[in-house]
Amino acid sequence: MSGKHLIESPTKADGAALWRIARDSKKLDLNSSYAYLLWCHDFADTSVVAKVDGSPVGFVLGYRKQDTGFVWQVAVDASQRGKGLAGALLDELFDRLVAQGVRYLETTITPDNEASIRLFASFAKRWNATLERRDLFSASDFPAEDGTHEQEDLYRIGPLSSQ
Repeated sequence: MSGKHLIESPTKADGAALWRIARDSKKLDLNSSYAYLLWCHDFADTSVVAKVDGSPVGFVLGYRKQDTGFVWQVAVDASQRGKGLAGALLDELFDRLVAQGVRYLETTITPDNEASIRLFASFAKRWNATLERRDLFSASDFPAEDGTHEQEDLYRIGPLSSQ
């Protein structure tokens, strides 16, 4: 996979590949393959996928709540990491969403996920926006059957305006 990245809205044909990228990240909470198919179908307008030579190599899954775009998951295939693709995906998605009236980005990140913290801090800097962090879900909020899920902190970035 050596071609240029094409960033576009996902389709249901991308769902299986997105599930594999999420699984192989070994960092994300893996949802069912059905969830990724559904996300590509129902939330395509608030999500983006990067492709090289027609194959998905990264994605941002999100949804909109009033003037806020919530980022559910970001993942990049190991072969494409370190190339700025996650940041490019976020920028493309929020260029689209800001044009539709979105003024804030929210996401949750576990305290040990330094790569994601850097990604969203860098996004806030590029967009000249304030980044705020607060506790959202404690480890005890998750069911015991989930194992040892870490707390999830809420990151809120904004206000955003066109770049």
